[in-house]
Amino acid sequence: MKNNVALFYTCSLIEYIGRKQKLRRGDVVAALGRDMIKRIYDYSDVFHCDLIEKVADEFIELCNIPKGDFDNVAKCRYEVPDYWTIGEVYERLIADASPNLTEAESGAVVDNLILVYASWISDAISNYNSDFFYQPRDYIRVCYEEGEVCP
Repeated sequence: MKNNVALFYTCSLIEYIGRKQKLRRGDVVAALGRDMIKRIYDYSDVFHCDLIEKVADEFIELCNIPKGDFDNVAKCRYEVPDYWTIGEVYERLIADASPNLTEAESGAVVDNLILVYASWISDAISNYNSDFFYQPRDYIRVCYEEGEVCP
């Protein structure tokens, strides 16, 4: 599965909500829940027609996503990557970690998305003071599979 547009949008929306609500991205995924993430994934072609800010606000309200205190944007000492860039990092990792899945297998894609966001790598990607998030996609996948940042 390569270049999954629905997955890219879903991950970018999770990133946007995380920044807005100041939550770790895994906490956003937990707050949304599997069914809502699947809905976002399955209907991403419709949701992307609206401003991402509006869609995020609707899901924040619908899922009662709280405000937190995780502000990796404010802590960043360098240029902050935009939410589309980070969404692409997650999309590629999830796609690379699920090479035999197709876009049509949305339930399995969503399950893999949840696993990635619940893992250690989500905090590594969210550390904008490191260079991890812009490493080559193969390197990020290997790190994920190894369970640590590889030398």
